[in-house]
Amino acid sequence: MTIDISRIRADTPGCEDLIHFNNAGAALTPAPVLETVIGHLRREAEIGGYEAAAEAGNATARAYDSAARLVGGAADEIAFIENATRAWDMAFYGFNWQRGDRILTAQAEYVSNYIAYLQVAQRYGVEVVAVPDDEHGQISVEALERLIDSRTRLIAITHIPTNGGLVNPAAAVGKIAKAHDIPFLLDACQSVGQMPIDVDAIGCDMLSATGRKYLRGPRGTGFLWVRRNWIEKLEPPFLDLHAATWTGPDSFEIQPDARRFENWETYVAGKLGLGAAIDYALDLGLPAIRDAVYARATRLRNGLASLPAYTVQDKGVEKCGIVSFSGAGHDPADIKQALADQKINVTVSRRSSTLLDMTAQNLETMVRASVHYYNTDTEVDRFCEAIDAVAS
Repeated sequence: MTIDISRIRADTPGCEDLIHFNNAGAALTPAPVLETVIGHLRREAEIGGYEAAAEAGNATARAYDSAARLVGGAADEIAFIENATRAWDMAFYGFNWQRGDRILTAQAEYVSNYIAYLQVAQRYGVEVVAVPDDEHGQISVEALERLIDSRTRLIAITHIPTNGGLVNPAAAVGKIAKAHDIPFLLDACQSVGQMPIDVDAIGCDMLSATGRKYLRGPRGTGFLWVRRNWIEKLEPPFLDLHAATWTGPDSFEIQPDARRFENWETYVAGKLGLGAAIDYALDLGLPAIRDAVYARATRLRNGLASLPAYTVQDKGVEKCGIVSFSGAGHDPADIKQALADQKINVTVSRRSSTLLDMTAQNLETMVRASVHYYNTDTEVDRFCEAIDAVAS
């Protein structure tokens, strides 16, 4: 499959006015997603919020089917949650942590996840172990296996870290987790929508994802997938009348499927918009999306490598659509602003977002440029010309 770039850009109004290389932050929303969200909000205004939700019941159900298809799961394994961090939290805090439990994670783990590890470590006496990187800068699967012992309760890693193009070898991690019968939680915030994801091929038991990044969905949307045999082993950290049923004065029953991780009040327009975004990606084909994104990112890395003022900082055997770089004597925030003045969007990765990894690299900040399939070779070349001019 190939992507009709002209049609895609016509669906993306923002492409007319700027170069958007901040897709790992929030991608530009395509017209069908925008129309879905606005259309539902309009119906809420016309007939009422409850009534509009009831009217959209079939479309909402289809969104669960689409999300399941996207990751290779089943609809009853999907929970729609307001963002990827909260989705991840609902799985992580669902464990009954005990003193002495061990969590194995990666050096490039995301700040929100690591803060959660530290919280349960302080609260319950859990041990957190960051597995060393291998020679390529990705999680070492050999070191991971050596660190597993009888106290290991969870393996949890970020598939694609926030601060660079690294794609951690999630399937290799999943193989080890399965061999040792240890649950595996995957933060797929940056990978879902950018590449094909198959939870069975990866071997994870829980996966969290966001809508706003490579899926091109609305902000304030995300989902959690939990393997069916793990759903009832996890008790959500909080419940409401949607996640559970009040069965008597002193009793309740938790939903048997993944909707136990949801709550009753939800952003219905956003959920429908996320479903539309997932369908948009599925119609294009995730292999075609990956190929287009990777091609643009490779062109960008090669262009930056030809500029003596900049150093590309991406690590790993496989590299994705995120391209992080630094420039000698140039503050990344100043570079970001200089590009913004030319209607080119990038962002800045800071040490606090991946503390262990960036400390090991002796980096405080980096420029993060993240491309998508609607970006073009011409935009990449214009970006390299602009960044070269910033250094001169």
